Amino acid sequence: MTSLPEETLRPGTLAALSASPVAFLSAMSFINFLGFAGWSALLNNFSREAAGFTGAEMGILQSVREIPGLLSFTAVLWLLMMREQTLAYFSLILLGAGVAITGFYPSLFGLLLTTTLMSVGFHYLETVNHSLSLQLLPKAEAPKLMGRIAGIGAAAQLLAFGVIAITWRTLEPGFNALYVVIGVACLVLGVMSMLLFKRFDGTVPQRKDLFMRRRYWLYYLLTFMSGARRQIFMAFGGFLMVDRFGYDVTAIAVLFMITCAVNMVAAPWLGGLVARLGERRTMVMENISLIVVFAGYAIAAEGLLGGWGGLVAGALYIVDGVFFTLTIAQRTYFQKIADPEDMAPTAGVAFTINHIAAVVIPIIFGLIWLWSPAVVFLIGAGIATGSLALAFLVPHAPDHGRETILSR
Repeated sequence: MTSLPEETLRPGTLAALSASPVAFLSAMSFINFLGFAGWSALLNNFSREAAGFTGAEMGILQSVREIPGLLSFTAVLWLLMMREQTLAYFSLILLGAGVAITGFYPSLFGLLLTTTLMSVGFHYLETVNHSLSLQLLPKAEAPKLMGRIAGIGAAAQLLAFGVIAITWRTLEPGFNALYVVIGVACLVLGVMSMLLFKRFDGTVPQRKDLFMRRRYWLYYLLTFMSGARRQIFMAFGGFLMVDRFGYDVTAIAVLFMITCAVNMVAAPWLGGLVARLGERRTMVMENISLIVVFAGYAIAAEGLLGGWGGLVAGALYIVDGVFFTLTIAQRTYFQKIADPEDMAPTAGVAFTINHIAAVVIPIIFGLIWLWSPAVVFLIGAGIATGSLALAFLVPHAPDHGRETILSR
């Protein structure tokens, strides 16, 4: 297998980095989340101040943003024409271009257009990164290495949020200029990656067709539930801060910065925690924490915390963002039960399943938001409870032929 141990993340020569799949995966994660973080940090304020969005329009936009995720299964069709690594570079170009032109179109139609372009690049790259991680990282070290790569992604987000917060406060450049700078930065870094990294392929050729295996059913359900509860956080967690508690651009950027700063330290540790506790215990712990977080959101949104509501909601946002790293357990669970040649096609199918609820939830929940924001988060707590029940079906030692505790 074309993979290197943990030390590949340590500083070394340029030649060593160019030959390291861990460095390549880290670079892809860094660029992808740099662009997405810059786009999302400005979105809530840009959509409200420049485009006049309410919760309903935001729900529509977030649903459209997830359509490319729903179509992630089509990535395997592109692999008939190009390698996964080439598809990753092409996705970076789409991401950077979509972010760069966002500020030029402050309207519902304009944001739908630019968001779709950005989202196609982001989701395709996430799909490829997911697939290559499962192929290139050894099973024994995968949780730790995925945690470290997640930490690097958090560093990219921290950089984006920091630049936005400082620049907005000192120079007041406007939304358009910031979107252009972030988008162009992604394009430049993508070209540099194309020139730097060598070719990476797993040892087992990947299937180039679409399929679903019956014995992966629990993984599919866990992925679906994860996408549903995550979408509530993505679509309405940040919007709660702006709509209910008056967070401005700087405050939102600082909140995101704190989340990413904690993640830089916590993500590698949480990756190691997955390796120590195992997938089952990790999933149980993750979902219990999410039930508490969503319940806390609902209480804050209802105004039951008085003047502390904004502070408590911000703290819950940080906890939610940090514990998202524990979804590593779902990936390593699949890595242990799957056939080696199924990694690439199943990565695309899994991202599609993850986004089925994500396309529907923002629109429906955007309408619910107009009636009661607290109900949105209470439903999120219910979804996390269902995911917790599924987590108890994961074996303590998952393997091929032992996919669930019900397996013979």
